[in-house]
Amino acid sequence: MGDKLTLRIDEKLIVKAKRIAKRSGKSVSKMIADYFKTLDEKTLNEANLPPITKSLQGIIKKTNIHKEDYKKYLEDKYL
Repeated sequence: MGDKLTLRIDEKLIVKAKRIAKRSGKSVSKMIADYFKTLDEKTLNEANLPPITKSLQGIIKKTNIHKEDYKKYLEDKYL
């Protein structure tokens, strides 16, 4: 048995996690532990992305596009 970890999570998310855990036959603790185990694998997988995909990572964060501008663009395009 592992050590105890206390998490502060929104009540609705806790209910959802418990429902998913019950359906999958796992405990919420097991689901969280499995998720944490994947974090290192995800980091490694990101390093192995194709060059074009890797070059696009985070590109949207560097823009000055605001939600209102995008909404206007969509309205002009589709309305």
